[in-house]
Amino acid sequence: MKRRHLLLSAASLLTSAALLTGCGTGPATTPPAQSGEASGTITFWSSLAGMDKVAEKFNASQDKIKVKFETIPNGGNGGYAKLSTAITAGNGPDVSTVEYAQLPQFVSNGQVVPLDDYIDRANTVDKLSEQIRGLVQFDGKSYGLPYDAAPMVMWYRKDLLDKAGAAVPKTWEEFEAAGKKLKAASPKSYLASFYPNEPTLMAALSWQAGAKWFSTEGDSWKLGLKDEATKKVSAFWQRMIDEKIVKVEQAFSDEWSADLANGTLGGVLGANWSATGIQKRTEAAGQKGKWIAAEAPNWGTPAGAFYGGSSFNITKSSKNPAAAAKFIAYLATSPEAIAARGNTGSAFLAYPGLTKEAQKAFDAGYFGNDIYGVFDKAYATILPGWQWGPNWDVTNTALKDSFGALTTGGKIDAALDSSSDATLSGFKQSGLSVKD
Repeated sequence: MKRRHLLLSAASLLTSAALLTGCGTGPATTPPAQSGEASGTITFWSSLAGMDKVAEKFNASQDKIKVKFETIPNGGNGGYAKLSTAITAGNGPDVSTVEYAQLPQFVSNGQVVPLDDYIDRANTVDKLSEQIRGLVQFDGKSYGLPYDAAPMVMWYRKDLLDKAGAAVPKTWEEFEAAGKKLKAASPKSYLASFYPNEPTLMAALSWQAGAKWFSTEGDSWKLGLKDEATKKVSAFWQRMIDEKIVKVEQAFSDEWSADLANGTLGGVLGANWSATGIQKRTEAAGQKGKWIAAEAPNWGTPAGAFYGGSSFNITKSSKNPAAAAKFIAYLATSPEAIAARGNTGSAFLAYPGLTKEAQKAFDAGYFGNDIYGVFDKAYATILPGWQWGPNWDVTNTALKDSFGALTTGGKIDAALDSSSDATLSGFKQSGLSVKD
């Protein structure tokens, strides 16, 4: 088993660190630059809706590069397994779509390559905020162009808060107080849900509180699922569950959908992209104008985190990285690409100015306030310095399994502890160096 490492850049305001793994091929090196203008046929795999239309628009816009598009399942339904297997076999796509939480694993396994020798950094990566750049850059190299930037936000039934005499919470302390007022006014109601099937939301809540679940010291990883910030978040949400201010239920389930429609839930902790799902589940119940977006409550100081988001990448399989990079730049920075994709919901995009283009396709009139103004404010408070680990799949699976016991007496803190142990074991099995 050959040990390999990849330094994470301190210069880009990421944690100075080493991304180590014990098996596989190691971080991919940049292929030799091609001479002349980018041209040829490339393949593009994505699970994002509407990307077939974007590929068609790109093909029609020029005659040097042809993109062949293929829809694949999302990561939770086997998309990443298919992508990883194909890249390992040497027949993966030229361009892939990888969420930020999974990207370090693809980088560590050498399955995606740096873009820097093929893109115009001044007009792509360098225009992005440091928070979003930090999710795709390792050792000063860019392994993807960010597409969406998904700030965590709260959604409230403002009419239910008003009826209960509760103001829109600005802090988590105020959130608890509002939940108690709502419960007093309507004993069967809840202010929000806790989702056992969405560990990335627990990560975002911990990130907002200043936690760092994955960090590095020298050439070793450090785990933070048991750090003080995470324990504070864990204790708070356990109290919300115990006081029945928050209901434990699966996100996107029939139960959750019914609770939204019938008014059992007075709020949704989600992200900008939650708007479409809320509207879909509540419109028939006559709730137009009753839902508002708000910045997520904080711990006394404005702070935010990302909840979701994807990047576009060149895979190790690509025989034409120059053409792939040109297409990626189009995907991530072109207003024409956003327009071609059409209405895909309340998108909030990483590249400056593109959100305005996405807004044209989405009617936000269902909601009772300026939701994009809220997104802007939430995005401005994202805390820098968070990084995802090289085996998030292990942590994610362990948390889902452990959170599954929350409805039968299980505790959040115990779930985090057991998931930390599972993550540590996974690190060691992969030959990663871990510091206590």
